[in-house]
Formats: sequence, C-alpha cells, structure tokens
Amino acid sequence: MKPSGWRVWVKATDNFGKENMDHTPHFAVIGAGHGGKAMAAHLALMEFPTTLYNRTHDHILGVERRGGIELESYEGGPRGFGKLAKATSDMAEALKDADMIMVVVPSSAHADVARSAAPHLKDGQIVVLHPGRTCGAIEFLKVLRDNNCPADVVVAETETFIYASRSDGPAQSRIFRIKEAVPLAALPSDRTAEVLDIIHLPYPQFIDGGNVLQTGLNNMGAIFHPALTLLNSGWIESTHGDYQFYIDGVTPSVARVLEALDRERVTVAAALGIRARTAMEWLKLAYDTTGEDLCEAIHNQPGYYGIKAPPTLNHRYIFEDVPMSLVPIASLGQRYGVSVRGMDSIIRLACIVHRTDYWRRGRTIEKLGLGELSVNELTRFVIDGVLEPD
Repeated sequence: MKPSGWRVWVKATDNFGKENMDHTPHFAVIGAGHGGKAMAAHLALMEFPTTLYNRTHDHILGVERRGGIELESYEGGPRGFGKLAKATSDMAEALKDADMIMVVVPSSAHADVARSAAPHLKDGQIVVLHPGRTCGAIEFLKVLRDNNCPADVVVAETETFIYASRSDGPAQSRIFRIKEAVPLAALPSDRTAEVLDIIHLPYPQFIDGGNVLQTGLNNMGAIFHPALTLLNSGWIESTHGDYQFYIDGVTPSVARVLEALDRERVTVAAALGIRARTAMEWLKLAYDTTGEDLCEAIHNQPGYYGIKAPPTLNHRYIFEDVPMSLVPIASLGQRYGVSVRGMDSIIRLACIVHRTDYWRRGRTIEKLGLGELSVNELTRFVIDGVLEPD
C-alpha cells in the first residue's frame, strides 16, 4: 500500500524562473555557522539583498548590531563588509521577502528547518540545501508535506558545499576557497534548470547534477568520514586529534575498508541506474591526485597534509554523516538487493560508540515514505515529482 498522499508530493508551478523575475532576487541564508556567515557576507558583497537567520538569537547579536559581516578571503577572493538586509531569529521574518532560501546547517537539522519553515513558505520560493548529503531534498519535502505546508515551492540540493570557510568572530568570516564546479539538482529534476537560472546570478559555479539520487550517492563524506574516524577511535581519544587525519590515519588496512565501502556505494548507485564516481575518480577530479590504490592516492594529495583529526568522537563525522549519509545509502542498498555489509558494520560501530540507534534516527527509505517503490517508480519521482505505480 502506498503512503497517503503519495501521488502529489511535488506540485508544478510557473511562479518562478529568471524570466519571470522583475527584481534582484532576495536571498535568505538559514544558519549562521561557518558556512552560513560566509555565504551571507559574500551574497551581500555581491549586492544581493540578504537576510541571515539563526535559531539562537544570541549567535547573531554581533551581526545584528554591526548590520552585516566583515569578510576576509584568499588572495583574489571576495573581501569587505557585507551589509545585510537583516539578521533575525524569526523564521517568518527571514522568509518573508526571500526568493531563494539557502539552507546552510548540518543535514541533521534539515527536518527541523523544514518544520519551522513550513507555515511561512510562499508559492514560487526556492529552497536549496547546501549540501543535501544523501536524500536531503526528499526528506525536506516530506516534512513540508507532513506539516501541511500550503506553499508550492521547489527544493534543491547541492552535492557539496561551495565554500571552505570559517567564522573568525561574532561578525567576521573567512573564505579559504570557493569550488569551481558544484553539482546541484532539484526535486523534481525537471525543475533544475529553473533553479540554476536564479542561483547562477551570484554563483555561476553550480552545474546540473542530474537528480537528487545522483547528488546524494556521490556523497564522498559518507565514505571517508565515519569509517576513518571510528577506525582511529583510540588515537583520537588518546591524542585529542593531534595527528594528521588523512595522512597518519589512512593506513593500508584502513584504506581497504574505505575501498570496500566505496564499492558498495557505487554498486547501490548502479542498482538505481546511476553511474557514481568512485573515490579514486573523485580524488582525480577534485585534486588531480592519482595512485595505485586509495591509500597511495590519499597520501599523494598535498592538501590533506596538516589536516588534524577531530578532537573528539562526538563529532559531525559520526553524528551527522552516519544517519544522514551512510544510513540512507545502506537503506537503498538493502531495499534494492545490494550487499552493504561493510556500511552496516560501520553504522553499528557508530551506534555502539555513541550509545544510540542511528538506524532508527537516520534517513531510511521507510522513514522517507519510499520503502515500497520499485526502481522505476523511484526514478520517476526524482525526475518528474510524480509517483505512479508500475
């Protein structure tokens, strides 16, 4: 039996698109962490009206008092004072004038943002998750539906975050790097071009990512972060992360585990008709790094030298990347007949270490309302937004 209301998850709208926009788009950035402050400051410097929202008001008091964010950057990068339209902890106020809503929070908070935003969204608005991790857009839309959101909006997600950045103070941010190409996909994917029309005004770096299954299954953090953290648990706890995470932490045996997880991810994608990049291909694409195997390729990447390990196991590499990345990939594998014993092992280790049930907390396809769909039905859903039985 299909989920109640399953045929009308996504509605079509003609209310948005660059050709219909007679004003400079207003952006709302949801989340004032490292990434959100960098994005808000940069958008403001590019002279786009920008509102910054954060749930905890004390966290944006400095921004509110200064009226914006001071941005520093790499040589040739954006810098200066980005004057914001407003900084607020009121979701209704944040979304009121927004054409595009940039959600820059940990993926474990996507559902909470959707619940908070649901009563305040308006027809024609676009929501972009930066990034979606795995199945982020699907979860976001389901939460909107479950909370009776009346608005006709389009939700999109990016494959990775466009910035490498950090917060330098209450109203200061720093950008270390801006990626040159970032895949993006809307749900449904036949709306991706319209989302790109708007987001290309400030960010020409975004490219068509296919569909949200493709962006979610190319999630390399799912492969690198949880296993590398858990397999070095003793070292992290004894040194408080005082070692090189990728260089010292990736030994030949650890790399073999990463390779096994990567094979499972690529096989899950293949079962859904998607050609996912392997970890080796990703290292070549992102860093022009090669090697005889994954261990050698990682050690051949100069950018990994000097990156310290997490100081504690209570880190987003586990509490975010396991339930929001590994669990949905493994859940898809279990549903469509792919062996994911390696992923299941890492998930269960994380459950033991954190004394929690990440299978219960994570984005399983049952929780997403897609547990009974065939591959064809799931593919149709992410492409055209309509679920119809075979």
